[in-house]
Amino acid sequence: MRAEILDGRKVAAQVKAALKEEVTQLKGRGLTPGLAVILVGDDPASQVYVGNKEKACRAVGIASFPHRLPAATGEEHLLQLIGRLNADPAVHGILVQLPLPRQLDANRVIQAIDPAKDVDGFHPVNAGRLAAGLPAFVPCTPQGVMHLLAAYNIPVAGRHAVVVGRSNIVGKPLVQLLLAADATVTVCHSKTRDLAAFTRTADILVAAVGRPRLITRDMVKPGAVVVDVGINRLPEGLVGDVDFEAVREVARYITPVPGGVGPLTIAMLLKNTLAAALAGRGGGPRGE
Repeated sequence: MRAEILDGRKVAAQVKAALKEEVTQLKGRGLTPGLAVILVGDDPASQVYVGNKEKACRAVGIASFPHRLPAATGEEHLLQLIGRLNADPAVHGILVQLPLPRQLDANRVIQAIDPAKDVDGFHPVNAGRLAAGLPAFVPCTPQGVMHLLAAYNIPVAGRHAVVVGRSNIVGKPLVQLLLAADATVTVCHSKTRDLAAFTRTADILVAAVGRPRLITRDMVKPGAVVVDVGINRLPEGLVGDVDFEAVREVARYITPVPGGVGPLTIAMLLKNTLAAALAGRGGGPRGE
């Protein structure tokens, strides 16, 4: 067996093409979706991510409002900027690129964003609504994982999904989405004893811990779906949390790094921004 590749680039291109049509129609009705992206400091990886997001906005016709601030920016200055963006009717989505410099409290900054403009889905209001099964903005990476599975018609209901990682950005919201899709979910993390004993039982295995090649061939059930969310920079380049070549020999489906979940993350950000614009116009429940 050699796993089929879950091609995130191809699926993301399909999503963006559909979004471009919707945005064009919305512009024809006098509304241009707008996304404000705040980058504090000069972290190279963050600069690349922000640049990719701005490029993606332009490609589908979403207005991009970049705000690049020096690394020494004070918290009150940043909060004032967020306040202005909250009040700006041209801005439908606000994204603060993480991580932030040490002097800034990320939780306080995230909580300052209007939940109706929180297209990253990190605000506690959106996290709570997701957990309660209510319409909400869903974090982009977990949403991208679910979209990728659906694009390849991979069944989730009744399957055993093992999520390795419990972050607020990926692991926890993904658990909620998998539960909502009727999967049986096990969560593993850094304190889990005998991790392999759990991963070998997974029909769907998601690795999201940021440890290069943590998941090895012997940890994967033959025929499993393996989704690698990890992005690790090593001297030889980007690698995931999964030992790709070895695991591909036993899995049924697998995502590459790069080119797997990453492109869907940006596509879901654009989708959330469009949803925010529609909600602001009265186009439906928030986050849908």
